[in-house]
Amino acid sequence: MADYKDLFDETSARVKAAQGYLGFERLEQEYGLLEAEISSPQFWNDPDNARERTKKFGQIRQDLETLNTLTTLLEELEIARDLIEAGDEEYREEFEKVLNDLVSQLDEVEMRSLLGGEFDEGDAVCEIHAGVGGTDAQDWAQMMLRMYQRFADSEGMEFELDDVTEGQEAGILSATFIVRGRFAYGYLAAEKGVHRLVRISPFDAQRRRQTSFASLEVIPLIDSDTAGIVIDEKDLRIDTYRSSGAGGQHVNVTDSAVRITHLPTGAVVSCQNERSQLQNKAKAMEILRAKLAERARIEHKEALEKIAGPQEDVSWGSQIRSYVLAPYQMVKDHRSEYEDGNVQAVLDGNLKHFVLQYLKCRRSQLN
Repeated sequence: MADYKDLFDETSARVKAAQGYLGFERLEQEYGLLEAEISSPQFWNDPDNARERTKKFGQIRQDLETLNTLTTLLEELEIARDLIEAGDEEYREEFEKVLNDLVSQLDEVEMRSLLGGEFDEGDAVCEIHAGVGGTDAQDWAQMMLRMYQRFADSEGMEFELDDVTEGQEAGILSATFIVRGRFAYGYLAAEKGVHRLVRISPFDAQRRRQTSFASLEVIPLIDSDTAGIVIDEKDLRIDTYRSSGAGGQHVNVTDSAVRITHLPTGAVVSCQNERSQLQNKAKAMEILRAKLAERARIEHKEALEKIAGPQEDVSWGSQIRSYVLAPYQMVKDHRSEYEDGNVQAVLDGNLKHFVLQYLKCRRSQLN
């Protein structure tokens, strides 16, 4: 049963490495200190700090639970291996089941180990824009919006659709949304770029194959106090309008939609998905602060034209990933070379392996 022994040894080594990534002893120490701090009667005297510390406490508890799960699964895997090697073939299926569960957990931990950026654990502001391809590109942009909503849902993250500009015949021209949750920015930043779709066009009467493009832009949702961003009301032009678009029941159909233009920089943000004009303005200001913080951060690196990352033409030769539906079915990431033949699952939000492979590729290039 050398194959089972090798699989166990390999997985055991990965578990030990994961314990190193997360730092079990350090986490236990931090957990104890935070638990005592939260129990203090004075803890909520500073609500902002209390919320931040409570959030940190929850993240540490999550990491400890993950480590405990890895340890438990490894113990179960060892028992199954020993029984198989003792001649009990019935435990082959159990071994494989536990191994699959363990590998899935390890992939998650290893992905976190690849996310060490300043904003990786925070929330993300995302924008989708239709590119070359006419109506097909606008339909593709709407498909991407659905894909990222499904991805956020599958990761237990909160998805907030804030603004949608409806396409001329179908789909959308653009959309702005916020994803809130641990590692939202780190995961979605791996998706930033131009995405290419190849399919038989549903909008072509001759059923010809069509190539279309749409892009995803991602910036961290930075707290304005932390970022030191101060916005003068005199620098803003605020327009209100009746919201409309491809948002279905989530789009408010009153005169409550808000568009804010930051005159010194020309940055424009819109929000139409809240119930009142006041709420839409507050959400638009939150997005605007994030955009200005990202602009300031990148300007500091002498790249004003590279706001939120390198800007590419949303057209031929600039794509990070291709989604081919005809003449064959395949999704391929052109950065990591990772492929998946289950296109429908990917369009339904199964993006985790693409994110992981890209992060591994990026790490190898940096080393």
